[in-house]
Amino acid sequence: MKRPFLVGACTLALLLPSLASAAGKCERLIATGSPDAQPFSWRDPDDPQHLIGANVDQLKRIGDELGIKVEVLYSGQRTQALEEVSTGRMDLLVDAPMSFDELEALDYIHPRMALNDYLVWTRNGSSMVYHTVGDLHGHAGAVSARARLGASFKRFADENLSLVPAASLTAAFQQLMLGKVEYVVAGRYAGQAVSQSLGLGDDVTAHETPLDRPGLYLALSHNSACNDPWLRGQLAKKMTELPASGQAEAVLQRNVERWKARLQQPLSAPEQ
Repeated sequence: MKRPFLVGACTLALLLPSLASAAGKCERLIATGSPDAQPFSWRDPDDPQHLIGANVDQLKRIGDELGIKVEVLYSGQRTQALEEVSTGRMDLLVDAPMSFDELEALDYIHPRMALNDYLVWTRNGSSMVYHTVGDLHGHAGAVSARARLGASFKRFADENLSLVPAASLTAAFQQLMLGKVEYVVAGRYAGQAVSQSLGLGDDVTAHETPLDRPGLYLALSHNSACNDPWLRGQLAKKMTELPASGQAEAVLQRNVERWKARLQQPLSAPEQ
């Protein structure tokens, strides 16, 4: 009477390795992200259904190494992109800031894919002395409304700084040059690209100590059919190898130049 059960158990045991292997055979990932987070991700002006950028390039490279086809689609603004991934209609975010509120819907892959340093930019010759964040008290500053500041720094800025949102980073730098504000808070790469596109390379200074350093992560939906231990482990392994490869910085700089070139064109992509 026990023999059929034993045969069935043995058969199942033999199948387990192949079942485990099959669980790691996700063949296609649909990803999305913010359409205005240059140079990490932004909407492709030549193919508006897709996103481009440094994080997109890195994810596609990782997909190639894992044998997974990756497509990174435009799905609307960042809140819409988050909704698409949280519900499982898409699998993955390419540029997710860490948020405790989203841990019930997303698995953040550690380590982070990128750091977005936010620096203080001032006019050359400005009388404002800046060394630490305390030096900003009592001075008017501007930040792009599209900036993705970390939650803790945003709370600090709201409570302690006279930092007002500008319609775009271009508008923020224009306010700086017109003397309407004394400093601009901008991402290192975004500030470089926009200030140079405006011809301000010799007129503004970026102070090297970051005010804020939010990380950007790959984040898998709990509702994705591809979210399994194998994929999470492989992505974490690739994220660990990325800094040592030396390729991440090259990909980032290539996308900074890609964005700068676009900013020089009359019809530029949306700014950060």
